[in-house]
Amino acid sequence: MHDTRDLSALFPQQSLLPAPPTALALLDHERILEVSGVDATRFLQGQLTCDVATLPAGSSTLGARCNPKGRMQSSFRLLKLTDDHFLLAMDAELLEPQQTDLAKYAAFFKVKLSDCTDQWVRLGLWGQQARQALAAAGLATDAGDPAAGVPAAGLAVALAEDTLELWLPADRAQERIEVMAQQAEPDALNAWQLQLIRLGIGQVHSQTRESFIPQMLNLQHLGGVSFRKGCYTGQEIVARMQYLGKLKKRMYRLTWAGDQLPAPGAAILDGDNGRDLGEVVAAARGEDHIELLAVLQNEAAQSTTLCLSDISEPPLAVATLPYDPQLAAEAAGA
Repeated sequence: MHDTRDLSALFPQQSLLPAPPTALALLDHERILEVSGVDATRFLQGQLTCDVATLPAGSSTLGARCNPKGRMQSSFRLLKLTDDHFLLAMDAELLEPQQTDLAKYAAFFKVKLSDCTDQWVRLGLWGQQARQALAAAGLATDAGDPAAGVPAAGLAVALAEDTLELWLPADRAQERIEVMAQQAEPDALNAWQLQLIRLGIGQVHSQTRESFIPQMLNLQHLGGVSFRKGCYTGQEIVARMQYLGKLKKRMYRLTWAGDQLPAPGAAILDGDNGRDLGEVVAAARGEDHIELLAVLQNEAAQSTTLCLSDISEPPLAVATLPYDPQLAAEAAGA
């Protein structure tokens, strides 16, 4: 076991300004649910939106767990260690209720659910020298040999070309952090969250539990929803929306020149008439503004009067996401 408070002393509490060319952040805002046992793959395949059966060992994917109405109880980064062993990193406040709900179904399978957060240290690594820092620490990416599983030193999950999420066994973490810190400057968690916002990767928080279907967080464009696997909880609703429905709202990236960081679930309104247009998914501070991911009604994305529920000025502005072209193509083909 380890105490992340010992490691947190290595990282600043506020984001560095200006941002370093290569940065490293401690991801201690989430907890890890471990699912293990001979039925682990079969159990999760019937519970999650992602396809765990075809995922190679040592690889990861985004995913979600929905209620029968297709609303997400949690979203997570899933790491497959072996066919019998999975790790799901999710919002810390969601782990206990998600574990409790899954336990109702786990009783019919040979699986064990446990909180294994203390066994791992997760880090965000991004910037110009990210790959060099990774190599110096002797870490492999999840594009390695599937038969090898997760190396004892840990694993790096590539989110974008120079953005990686690291999973390190707790007893080996500090020495590797010290090595990487020679090329990547330790930064605050906010800086990593800003990076995820710019990549368009949202997350379910306790305030937004069961608020969204997966497509509202663009999860289908991030590899977190399989439409080829068999049934899972909420699958009928999710598939119907994909093939028969019309998605009236989805996640957008917004910028705001204010200084009060909005919480997940905060309402976004039309400043002219007070009409509810959406809600905040996540927010982080940039150098001179705040950036948000928010689920908005599609027609509202063209509005110039978007505002936060308790703040009328200044208005929010819609910014770009890296996968906007795919979203536009999907909308055009609907």
